[in-house]
Amino acid sequence: MDGFIISDVLTAMQAMQRRELKVFYQPKIDATTGRLKSAEALIRWVREDGTVILPHQFLPAMEQTGAVAMLDWYVVETVCRFLERLQALKIEQMPISVNFSRWHLHEEDMPKHLAEIVDSHGIDHRLIVVEITESAMAQEEELMRETVTGLRENGFEFSIDDFGSGLSSLSLVADTAPDEIKIDRALLKKNCENERERVILESIFLFANRLNIRTVAEGVETKEQYGFLRTCNCNLIQGFYFAHPMPEDDFVRYLTDLVATAEEEDILLIQNETGAMQILLQAVYRRYPLIIYGNLTKNSFYMMTYENFTSKSCPSTGTMDDLIEHGTETMHPEDRARWNAMFCRENQLKLHREGKQEFHMVTRQLGDDGVYRQVETSNYFVKCPATDDVLVISLCNNFAPGEER
Repeated sequence: MDGFIISDVLTAMQAMQRRELKVFYQPKIDATTGRLKSAEALIRWVREDGTVILPHQFLPAMEQTGAVAMLDWYVVETVCRFLERLQALKIEQMPISVNFSRWHLHEEDMPKHLAEIVDSHGIDHRLIVVEITESAMAQEEELMRETVTGLRENGFEFSIDDFGSGLSSLSLVADTAPDEIKIDRALLKKNCENERERVILESIFLFANRLNIRTVAEGVETKEQYGFLRTCNCNLIQGFYFAHPMPEDDFVRYLTDLVATAEEEDILLIQNETGAMQILLQAVYRRYPLIIYGNLTKNSFYMMTYENFTSKSCPSTGTMDDLIEHGTETMHPEDRARWNAMFCRENQLKLHREGKQEFHMVTRQLGDDGVYRQVETSNYFVKCPATDDVLVISLCNNFAPGEER
């Protein structure tokens, strides 16, 4: 092995023993309210003379030899002591993200070891967020799945770092279901003014929100970036625009100042359009647990949600004809003919041509538990501004026993 690398690693390890390797903290800010929500722990080498050596000057050598794994545990211990300090100062604790190297994926019982360290400090497991780079996950997919399972069993959240850096695997996201994804700063290099960049970012935020994955944009440095990210419903912002990484004592003062100057704001006055849309959708979902978007012209549909609906056996996408057939089969025998006659695609197109804007029907549908319940279906015809297709939105609500109409 290269002697220079070995020398660098030994020097870095000695610096860690002398506690010259310091943990700095960079705030993560709520994109809607501008308030601190969490932070990331970042390592810095601070020499006796005050010189600060950045990670890219010593971490690569430690990564090559695996010595970085020891550094990660050093950071975990330091973060836990910091959270204890906040508790003693009566400052509200917050989740802290800690970077973990790919070497930990080969480490036996890594989640259990993490739990033991955190428990020894009396820290809530939810306050430690395990951050692993997208490239490490892509290279070690099977080990990653095992590690994620262990983390979840031990009550830890995990985040995919540098998402969109070039090795993105949507199947990996689907399999591991991360709690958070951090958008790689390279996707912001055009200052969010490039159309291709904006479309890519919008697409990432859209699928993440649909999957209830928290999003973090790192490397945010300008008001243009911040303004655009707010319109995309990005959850958290991290970058120099709000705050640089700071030593622990400085971060404590930062938190103390926040507490002293905290002022309640009216969320409706600071809400952006996209955020307001999310609030509206939450209210709609509460009222209608099943929402279907259909294209009557193209004979297609997709289901937006069916949480808490009486039947979850309905296909999530496909043709409208198949959807109506499935619905007919799950209806009470006495309601089937009426349902099919009203909701078949030909009749809906006929109603639209006649100028109808909406129609409603209450039927009895068989639930997954074998019980028929009354279901109200409200169909609304809408116009697509880009085509002449006839679109329909179906809002479905099932009634609990005793609430039937």
